[in-house]
Amino acid sequence: MQKVVVGLSGGVDSSVAAYLLKQQGYEVIGLFMKNWHDDSVTISEECPWLEDSNDALIVAEKLGIPFQTVDLSVQYKERIVDYMFREYEMGRTPNPDVLCNREIKFDVFMKIALDLGADFVATGHYCRKGETKDRDGNLQYQLLAGIDPNKDQSYFLCQLSQQQLAKTLFPVGELTKPEVRRIAAENQLITAEKKDSQGLCFIGKVRLPDFLQQQLKPKKGDIVEVPADAQQYHNGTPKFNNKTEELAFYSEKPEYNPKDGKVVGTHQGAHFFTIGQRKGLDVGGTKEPLFVIDTDVNSNVIYTGQGKSHPGLYRRTLFVKGDEVHWIRPDLALNPDESMKVLARIRYRQPLQQATLYQVEHGIYVDFIEKQSAITEGQFVAWYIGDELIGSGVIS
Repeated sequence: MQKVVVGLSGGVDSSVAAYLLKQQGYEVIGLFMKNWHDDSVTISEECPWLEDSNDALIVAEKLGIPFQTVDLSVQYKERIVDYMFREYEMGRTPNPDVLCNREIKFDVFMKIALDLGADFVATGHYCRKGETKDRDGNLQYQLLAGIDPNKDQSYFLCQLSQQQLAKTLFPVGELTKPEVRRIAAENQLITAEKKDSQGLCFIGKVRLPDFLQQQLKPKKGDIVEVPADAQQYHNGTPKFNNKTEELAFYSEKPEYNPKDGKVVGTHQGAHFFTIGQRKGLDVGGTKEPLFVIDTDVNSNVIYTGQGKSHPGLYRRTLFVKGDEVHWIRPDLALNPDESMKVLARIRYRQPLQQATLYQVEHGIYVDFIEKQSAITEGQFVAWYIGDELIGSGVIS
């Protein structure tokens, strides 16, 4: 009998994952990850992990499977929290959920599970695992979108490797959320009606500025409104000698200085804001809402524009540096000067967009057919062929 360690989070998805695996004849062990108890960064009086671990324990008892808690808070702080602070300090916007999957669930946690003699690790993610052969006939594992289009979580797993996928199972990927809740209710699992968790991976719901202010000190600066007819958006199109020059031109962010607009308010630190953000600016009196179009953490200035269609929000092309490019399917990796038509997204739940990948010596350009709103440094772009996620990278 094959042994599977399930990451029991105290939510309905992982509860049903454990139930399904038991039904399929696996020897199932429930493991709860405790990732946060650092009092130096107080988030709230609530203790979400305590409630979650209790729910996970009750589910394990109901299913009749062994259960234990593992404390990964040291690794979580080093690999996720410290990374987040560094990224925000540099004016980038990291994605802790993607990192958490790569660094914690499918690395530290997976190693613990395999040390317990597990054949596989399972999670409650809404995605599927497939198998195919490469040109040489070698087995390749596929990361496929979940059946439920409203819950597909493949994007969060865009940094997984073949080695990680080989040892992973996604039991709820073939189900919709309502089906998962129905199975939980029919089997009287305490998590059947529990709301989905929100906020930082494993920490719970936090107000990000409050969280960041533990290490990044508030610092007053100007909010500058840049008009939609600013010079930056009307420079014309130069003649290009080759495709790489054209891609480099379209991937460049406009550069701003305070003289490009008017000061309309103040903020408490440019590193607390991200491109595309609307809330938290606290500036009134404009015809349309203001959106952040750029942040300058060095001069501590936030640049904004009125309305969702402000040209400062849009770019056609983004770039991923070579060392930040990751192929889930290494057999499909491009060589320099090669290109590939793909579907891509730059954030979770964004509908897939048509794009072309262009491999150059120092990285990959992702060139979209339609301009994309709020391309944000530090976030992940993921690219697909059909419903298979084949690669990803950090937007630079």
